[in-house]
Amino acid sequence: MNLLIRHLILFTLLFALSPSLSAQRFLGAVAGGMNLTQVDGDEVVGYKRVGGHLGLGAILPIKKKWDITLETVFNQKGAYEGAQYRDSLYGTVINGKYDLRLNYVEVPLTAHFTDRERFTVGGGFAYGRLVSSEEVEHDGALLPYSDTVAFKKNDYSVLIDLQVRIWKSLKFNFRYEYSMVPIRERVYIDPYGIKDPNTRKQYNNMLTFRMVYVINEPGTTLSNDQ
Repeated sequence: MNLLIRHLILFTLLFALSPSLSAQRFLGAVAGGMNLTQVDGDEVVGYKRVGGHLGLGAILPIKKKWDITLETVFNQKGAYEGAQYRDSLYGTVINGKYDLRLNYVEVPLTAHFTDRERFTVGGGFAYGRLVSSEEVEHDGALLPYSDTVAFKKNDYSVLIDLQVRIWKSLKFNFRYEYSMVPIRERVYIDPYGIKDPNTRKQYNNMLTFRMVYVINEPGTTLSNDQ
């Protein structure tokens, strides 16, 4: 993990968890939920990979309804396809199953606007560092392509964010995140030699559903029964 992301993680932890600093200007936040992900360009369709999402955030109010949020999150991404067929290739059984797991530590930076103390919308960017990966093809019958071409260590994403206040400082959050640059290029070769090789760029494509609890948030006029 490089020096930049270490400093960003330390900054987020400091302001999210320190009551004395947070009370002065910054607010803290903790978040947890799930990701539904796919990798565009891998010839597998659908948000079939389910992963975890955990994060801490530091929130800086800049105007009455505006704030900037810096987070450190652990995101599980990837792609999945179950067995589609059963065939034989040079004496090896292949079935079309594909299982990709990518684990990232990410630092999202977002700007938010809150309307009527209930709805918050925003957008921003995220830097991600790949900490581990696992790729299995045809139930392991063939060597994974990552043995030849590894995934890039750095991922740069754009994101949009929607939050709905559930109760006091507890919010439901939906987030969409997409890679701005390819995480890998892969050459697809027809094992039967019928089709020409096809080179495709691959991108992380993620939907996140999570709960966010804001620490030290000032009282709102929103009643508990609204």
